[in-house]
Amino acid sequence: MSSDAAGVFEVVGDPADLDLAQRLADLSDAISLDRYLANDLVVETKPDTTPVTDADRAVEKVIRETLAKERPSDLIIGEEFGGLEKLVSAAEGSRFWIIDPIDGTKNFLRGVPTWASLIALAQITSTGPRVIVGVVSSPALGRRWFARAGGKAFVTETFSGMSRTREIQVSKVAKFDDASLSYSDLNGWKERKGAFVSLFDSLWRTRAVGDFFSHMLVAEGAVDIAAEPTLALWDMAAVAVIVTEAGGRFTSLDGDEGPFGASGVSSNGLLHNKFLQSVKVL
Repeated sequence: MSSDAAGVFEVVGDPADLDLAQRLADLSDAISLDRYLANDLVVETKPDTTPVTDADRAVEKVIRETLAKERPSDLIIGEEFGGLEKLVSAAEGSRFWIIDPIDGTKNFLRGVPTWASLIALAQITSTGPRVIVGVVSSPALGRRWFARAGGKAFVTETFSGMSRTREIQVSKVAKFDDASLSYSDLNGWKERKGAFVSLFDSLWRTRAVGDFFSHMLVAEGAVDIAAEPTLALWDMAAVAVIVTEAGGRFTSLDGDEGPFGASGVSSNGLLHNKFLQSVKVL
């Protein structure tokens, strides 16, 4: 941690933890790419009616096994094998990894290349949990985004066997009629749906890109707002720190800062409050 002039402590990410998250992403990519488009891919339906593949479980398993060796005192929360209940009794200073082995499983199993492994590290502070490291790795798109708190945000792009890494920043678009909005679909918006759809005519452009990719496009400055009405912590933790380190803002639809609510909105910050007010439940 570092201290500012007012004596308020700010959590920063350790480069060694980011390096480990990158190595975890390498392991994840090797498994997921091998199973992508496989004729023998095993697909099951979970109790919440969402699909899960053998790749989802294999990725989370290898991440858990690696962390058990390299960070045995850290907690682990994952979409497929749980652990969220451990946060209730976690003491200040506790660290926990948050894993979504394959975000965009429906895309993955249908052969749509928009899917990624999301890996984040958070720490319990005196003011609540804070995400300090995030990696979003989308090997089928040839892109990996990453950030650590206090260390800016970056993307590595791989084309024809060659890679380049560049710093990313959110846009400076300040008006709705110049803004681009990305979302997943219209499911789950419930009482906010009418207000959400009514915004479309006031925006420059809307696209249903969805999942992690919407938020990463915000971080890159290619999109100005991304919103999803129903998300879990593992859907948001990694993307939130990348968006904020790129200069943007990430909250729930109710305006709660960070990825610890039940929904997610990322933006360049300039449009955030107006968007939240526009879809507010009256």
